[in-house]
Formats: sequence, C-alpha cells, structure tokens
Amino acid sequence: MSVSTAAIDPSVCAPLPVLGQNVTVPLVTGGEVTYAALDYAASAPALQRVWDDVAAYAPYYGSVHRGAGYLSQLSTDLFENSRRTVAEFLGCRAEDQVVFTRSTTDSLNLLAAAIPADCQVFVYETEHHASLLPWRDAQVTYLNAPRTPGQAVETLERALADRDPYGPALVCVTGASNVTGELWPVKELAAAAHAHGARIVLDAAQLAPHHPVDIAELDVDWVAFSGHKLYAPFGSGVLAGRADWLQAAEPYLAGGGASRKVARRADGGVDVDWHTTAARHEAGSPNVIGVYSIASACKALTEAGFDSLVAREQELVSRVREGLAEVPEVQVLSLFGDDAPRVGVISFVVRGWNSSHFAAALSAEYGIGVRDGLFCAHPLVRTLLGGEPQDPGECGAPEAEPGERSLNAIRVSFGAGTPDEHIDRFLRAVTELVREGAQWKYRTEDGRCVPDRGTAAQV
Repeated sequence: MSVSTAAIDPSVCAPLPVLGQNVTVPLVTGGEVTYAALDYAASAPALQRVWDDVAAYAPYYGSVHRGAGYLSQLSTDLFENSRRTVAEFLGCRAEDQVVFTRSTTDSLNLLAAAIPADCQVFVYETEHHASLLPWRDAQVTYLNAPRTPGQAVETLERALADRDPYGPALVCVTGASNVTGELWPVKELAAAAHAHGARIVLDAAQLAPHHPVDIAELDVDWVAFSGHKLYAPFGSGVLAGRADWLQAAEPYLAGGGASRKVARRADGGVDVDWHTTAARHEAGSPNVIGVYSIASACKALTEAGFDSLVAREQELVSRVREGLAEVPEVQVLSLFGDDAPRVGVISFVVRGWNSSHFAAALSAEYGIGVRDGLFCAHPLVRTLLGGEPQDPGECGAPEAEPGERSLNAIRVSFGAGTPDEHIDRFLRAVTELVREGAQWKYRTEDGRCVPDRGTAAQV
C-alpha cells in the first residue's frame, strides 16, 4: 500500500495543541516512540488552551453560589459565564436552559427522569448505550437499524404515526455514530418528530467535537454531550434545551443548590420550594473547573475556526479510508454506505485477525492507541457484522484468543489535535501487520489481549 506523505494544505488548518502530544511510550520490540492517540471517540486529549485556562483560574478557586468572599464571587461569575458560553456555542434559543452534568450518560439519564409519566420513547438500536438504556421507566420502542438516512426518517415517521395512545413522545438519536462516524439526518428527524407531536433529544457526544451544533438551526428540543469528548477533562457534561419538562420534574438530585426555600411544617414534615432554573437539577457543589474547561474548549474551537477544523478532519478521513481500501483484508463498517458524510470515527475488521489481537499489536509494536470491542453499542456492531445476540464479544473485553475471530471490531478515531504523522503511521502499521504478521506473540489476560513478554513471534 502506498501511503501519501503530502502535508495537508496549511491554509486549511494546523492541528490544535493538545496535552500528551510529545509523550513517548515503550515498544515491545525495543525502543520508544511518540504515542499516537487515535482513540478520540472514547476520550479526546485535552486542548493545551483548556489546560492553561484552568491552571490560570486554579489559584482563584472557590465554591459558587454560596459565599460572599471575593473568590466565591469570582467563581460564581465564571460558572455562570461558562453557561452563557456553552449556550452560545450550541446556538441555544432564548428560553433554553443549559444544565451542567457529569457526562452525556448523566445528561440523558437526567432527561429520562424528567419525561412525563406517560411518555413514549423511540430510539434506534444503533445508539450508544448512553442513549439506548436510560429509558427504563418509559414505554420504549426500539427501531431497527436503517440502511439509508431516508430510511431512518421513514422508519421514525411510521413508528410515530402508529403509536397508541397518542400522548407525549420523545425521540432519541445520535448526531454522529460512535461506531461508523456517519452523520445522521438530524434536522429531517426533528421535523418528522415535531410533525407527529413528539420531541427529540440529540446525543451530540460524537458530533459536537467534530462539527458545529446549532440547536435552533437543527430544531431539536435538547442536546447532550460530554466534556471529555470535546477536548476538556473528565467529569463534566451538558444537557441543553427546552425548560418545561425539566421545570416540571422532581429534581434529579435532592439537596443544596436545587432548593430555593426549605421550611418545617406544623406536622413535623418539610416543605421544599425547588428552583425552576437550571439549578433545579444541579444540586450539590458543582464541578466548577469541569464547567469552565467545557466553556474554554467551546471558545477554543470557535476561535480556531470550526469550518477550518472540519475541512482538515475531512482530509484525514479521506486519507484513512483511501488507505484502508488498499488493504483487501480490511472491511470498514458502515450503515449508510461509502458516500455517507462522516466525522473522524472509523471502525473496521481484518480478515484472519481477532480485533483485540490487532489492536494490541498496533499498541505494543507501533505505539498507536485505538479501541477494540463493541464500543458500548453492542446491537449496532452485531448488526454491522451480521452476528447474533448470543455471539461472543462484549464491550472492551473480547473472549476470543489471539488469532481467533470474534464479534468485535477495531475503531480508529481522530480530531482537531491529530498530526499527519499519526495517520501515516497507522496506515503503515495496518499494512505491515496484515502482510507480515505481528512481530510478537500475544495472549489473553484478564479479558485483554496483551504481549507475551519475552516471546517474539517467529517471523
């Protein structure tokens, strides 16, 4: 396979500085190499800009909404200004609320706790588990995986038209698949939902880091995403959108911050007057640094020029797809076909290889970090690989031995901080592993494929 070493047009965009870009890791074959982080879909490295902003704020850290002191007042202003920054980044409408959570999963569980008791939920089997599983107390209709964007809209329209009784309904859909990277027809799905009296929540965990998200333009009711996908540290997330269901619901957590007034009753009980603002679902001392880091990332992406970032990422997507297409043993997974627009998330399998074995060799022999497994989207990966529910394979813990096929895949993902060299090394490594085999022997240990120390393969 010939790998293009031509640099991306500098007028498009340069990679953004991220933490860890100069970290070296040992190779099992000897020596060290700069680590190639190609697992952005799981957690993107934090932007250097974000880390610098957090470090500059850290000496002024204080508890928000509680104190009269200068640091508390400064931190409160920073916290609420961060809310406004995120609202602007998402194109929120004037009446929308921005609620800070721990992650996309936390955001969608919060919304699941706030939907009306008789609400029907419609969700595609292609969703990440964060979108697939929170609706435990609702009547849920799981929609089969569509094979075209148009089929996705048609499937939803039929399901909504056939619902009985005709009451409140919610559609949950991803913006970009965490398995295939393919973009979903969000605006068309929102129009279909609203035409049938339903609301829609957008899981933007994989969309927001790679593509502008505008709530008003897409006409979705809510958007959820995680900070650690958006080049910020772990532990912070966002649920943004319509306020009415959130205001009508019991607080997600009961405690300080969510309550506006608490008083004892004559009978010995307690009366609580809950906030109707976003604070209603933000009980406890909030993650001020996490919230600020999300706002910092939003500003950094905006100031870098999101259109330029998208253009550069699309160059990388094309290079990876073209490079993998030159290896006949590689099968790239797709729902909507080769021409579907997508972000920098690509999953594939290699004929004759256990996916965990292949990913382990990429790491141990080339210093490349990718993901293998079912990517917390078990039904989707099984559908793409033509498997049955009882087939082996689970998220992050393959059961097959090295060299034995398993119902798992390999995922390479990248974004605003990915250098050209990481893509070139990845494509070269795929070619060498397929054509020449691994240089080392591997074994399964605690559910993971790892190098068998001291036992090089006989090549």
